[in-house]
Amino acid sequence: MSDTIITANDLVKAYGPVRALDELSLDIPRGIIYGLLGPNGAGKTTLIRILATLLRADSGTAHVAGFDVGRQPGRVRERIGLAGQYAAVDDYLTGRENIEMTGRLYGLTRRDTRTRAAAVLERIHLTDAADRQVKTYSGGMRRRIDLAASLIGRPEVLFLDEPTAGVDPASRRDLWDLIKDLVTGGTTVLLTTQYLEEADQLADRIAVINHGRLVSEGTPDGLKTRIGGSVLELSISDELRDTAIGVLGGVNGGHATYDQRRGKVVVPASRGVDTLREALHRLDAAGIRPDDIGLRRPTLDDVFLHLTSHPAGLPALAERTAR
Repeated sequence: MSDTIITANDLVKAYGPVRALDELSLDIPRGIIYGLLGPNGAGKTTLIRILATLLRADSGTAHVAGFDVGRQPGRVRERIGLAGQYAAVDDYLTGRENIEMTGRLYGLTRRDTRTRAAAVLERIHLTDAADRQVKTYSGGMRRRIDLAASLIGRPEVLFLDEPTAGVDPASRRDLWDLIKDLVTGGTTVLLTTQYLEEADQLADRIAVINHGRLVSEGTPDGLKTRIGGSVLELSISDELRDTAIGVLGGVNGGHATYDQRRGKVVVPASRGVDTLREALHRLDAAGIRPDDIGLRRPTLDDVFLHLTSHPAGLPALAERTAR
């Protein structure tokens, strides 16, 4: 049995002049949680849709569980599950009915559908609410039912496209535990998320993509190490921020960026205190006095910002568009 369960080779998908995927290649090992990160429009959902046989690539090849997604879509669908950005459930059916309907669409017998639905409901801790209409469920419960429906076919590979979007923190952590349990049971999970803490907590490996291209790939700790042993973080007044970013460009051989979520200017600082000294010297020469400055260990937010030059951690639903 191959240790690689998903491969993508030079995938291209264009929408007019825009390339959503631009010769993207990936190899995903079996039996792990693989995180896919990138800003809105990076190509994450386009990749998921191609791998799940919902969209055809313009060129390139991809295999899931040993089958070609373009030439053998039926064989691929027998081995995958998919939960998209929004819970695909019928509000007027019960939770159990939603799951059983998906089982029938998988081609299961009525008996197998009932047996598997009961097992899945127990696994996601919703047996007590199984016979209530979904319209009475909370957001977290709806996401769990949607995830349960994707599991009834016992997939080798589960695609999760922002599975916790819009879910409260407590429900999000419940879903994290469920996803970890699935991998322990042998399922491989490909996860896209805009919550970088989620990727850090769950993913064994992470790929960062931007403008349809692979930017970097590795373990969470490995990606953090690549941008330097420390990060320099500065608070600078709005009117001086752009000037300061220009002044700090090239410090330590890196580039300064602005983290909109934190309201901080961030500079990779692999030389630690020496980077701090150089930054202060440059700012002093330019007549810029930061309100606050300090060194800290890098996070996935810093990796994201460094690799994509895009403010991290901004999962505003109103800004999401089809990718």
